[in-house]
Amino acid sequence: MKSKLFFIAVLACLIASQSTAQINPNKYRLQKKVVVTRGAVVSAHPLASKVGVQILKQGGNAVDAAIATQLALAVVYPGAGNIGGGGFLVGHLSKGKNIAIDFREMAPSKANRDMYLDSTGNAQMNLSQDGHLAAAVPGTVAGIFASMKYARLPFKKLIQPAIDLAEHGFAISKSQADDFNEFHNEFKAMNTSPVAFVKFVPWKEGDMLVQLNLAATVKRIRDLGAKGFYEGETARLIVEEMQKGKGIISYEDLKNYKAKERTVTRFTYHGYEIISMPLPSSGGILLQQMLGMIADKNITALKFQTPASVQLMTEAERRAFADRAEFLGDADFVKVPVKTLVNKKYLKERMNDYVDGKAGSSRATGAGSFKESEETTHLNVIDAAGNAVSVTTTLNGHFGSRTVVGGAGFLLNNEMDDFSVKPGVPNMYGALGNEKNAIAPGKRMLSSMTPTIVLKNGKPYLVLGTPGGTTIPTSVFQTIVNIIDFNMSAEDAVNKPKFHHQWLPDVIDMEDDFDATSIAALKAMGYTINKRGSIGRTELIQIKKGKIIAVGDKRGDDAAEGY
Repeated sequence: MKSKLFFIAVLACLIASQSTAQINPNKYRLQKKVVVTRGAVVSAHPLASKVGVQILKQGGNAVDAAIATQLALAVVYPGAGNIGGGGFLVGHLSKGKNIAIDFREMAPSKANRDMYLDSTGNAQMNLSQDGHLAAAVPGTVAGIFASMKYARLPFKKLIQPAIDLAEHGFAISKSQADDFNEFHNEFKAMNTSPVAFVKFVPWKEGDMLVQLNLAATVKRIRDLGAKGFYEGETARLIVEEMQKGKGIISYEDLKNYKAKERTVTRFTYHGYEIISMPLPSSGGILLQQMLGMIADKNITALKFQTPASVQLMTEAERRAFADRAEFLGDADFVKVPVKTLVNKKYLKERMNDYVDGKAGSSRATGAGSFKESEETTHLNVIDAAGNAVSVTTTLNGHFGSRTVVGGAGFLLNNEMDDFSVKPGVPNMYGALGNEKNAIAPGKRMLSSMTPTIVLKNGKPYLVLGTPGGTTIPTSVFQTIVNIIDFNMSAEDAVNKPKFHHQWLPDVIDMEDDFDATSIAALKAMGYTINKRGSIGRTELIQIKKGKIIAVGDKRGDDAAEGY
């Protein structure tokens, strides 16, 4: 019997090692859709998705796979994957428990409300967006360790693929080569030490990106846990980098950072249960508001992206974002009337001035009235046991502050721009805020990230999310409506054109391939249309009739893997 067990153990190890060997960082293909039965991962890069599925095959659960995928993204997708930023995790575990982990970045202890204003009170947005002073205290590593209590495998197994990819390198895609070339001058301007993303000749598809400093940093995390990032050598390198560029993150800020478990935002829509992220993410509240405002309107009869259905959804988006600007902030610091904002009666009243066939006005439609009582990345995982995880992480802008920590090899976020630098002054995504989202030491800036899980009869039905700044909640909103109300396939729900309205500016952003007839009709109603490129990069897993359908967005290098 013992020899038989030994043979099984050896066989399992061989299978695991073969699975590892199947990931070729020099040659890989982009797979946009898989239909499988055991488990799946969809993320912003094919190598990261492959790492996640490898972990599932080695006996890991969805949380294990999410951690490994997230760490791999920090290496292979430096534009948004990170250890120098933050994010949110929403999970539904097979025994019915819902989890929400907040590892949003935090304002340093030396931050103050007016730190980006000049002597005459004008906002200096370059300081909140570019370079060292734009960086908030990173939360990603703390978030990973906060989620380990729900994982199954040893952490060293989960982090090793990221170490290998950083140390030995991987072949970059065409889009990554284009990005590195486009940001060449900014990387040089924002850094005092050489960075891996800059070389003397232009990058091209297939070039190897080796990140030895990052590999050393990730090894310290492997060996020392969270202290390997927030204390010791890595902390020293971060603080020294701050001093080079007048940043304000201190040793104490790093040591005192904690990820927080929150109570999920949970509500029903047309018979489905929606699980999403609470504050300091605005995403879950906005999603509940938008779905609540259209819940009694029979949008199915209006059909997909007709002028009537787009108008209805646009007006729900307008009102939700008006409330966001007025009422939302970090609930650990300010009072936010969440129960009122998502109350069904209140949401019904918000649509009282909706006129079918006539454009609303953001000048006339502000926040509700009552008495009080675009760079990010997303990943989804589902495993064979029915554990589902949805994670959105961010550096804020593409490549964050474009500042790499010298000797540590990772990019810092420019998340301070997500605070309200000055009331009435929009941030890089055009979002407005007031004193509730003002800068304060230890405060977490308001976010739009919306990692979401939809349950059907208590079991995961959809696992979804997207990057895209303020377009995140509206893209998740539209994807849910596409599937639940318009009965669309997972592929179409992800890839069909998206639109977006955020109260101010008072325009509907529409992707270039949006239907021209619908655009003409909406213009006739009085809407201003702004044609633009891609909106978000939605990742979606659907569990339907015993099959797992995983779809990566056509808009990027996003890839689905499964088995």
